[in-house]
Amino acid sequence: MRIQVRRTGGFAGIERFAEVETTGRADASEWHTLVERALADGRGTPPVGVPDGFSYQITVDGKTVYAADPRLTDEQRRLISRVLREGA
Repeated sequence: MRIQVRRTGGFAGIERFAEVETTGRADASEWHTLVERALADGRGTPPVGVPDGFSYQITVDGKTVYAADPRLTDEQRRLISRVLREGA
């Protein structure tokens, strides 16, 4: 499974992108569970965010959902943070 996160917005407006490939990882099932929960609450179109807040595009194997601060679910926040931290 390929998980991609694109973060835009924020005070400086700097875009950030990272992706993680879970195939062959020992923790792949953990990633899959987190992705399933995070995508369940995603939107099909970009939501209206708040001034200087971040907006996110989460793409998993070609399926894209959108989310924005401050209305991220706990699962979305954990997935986004993990991909941006561990991804390339």
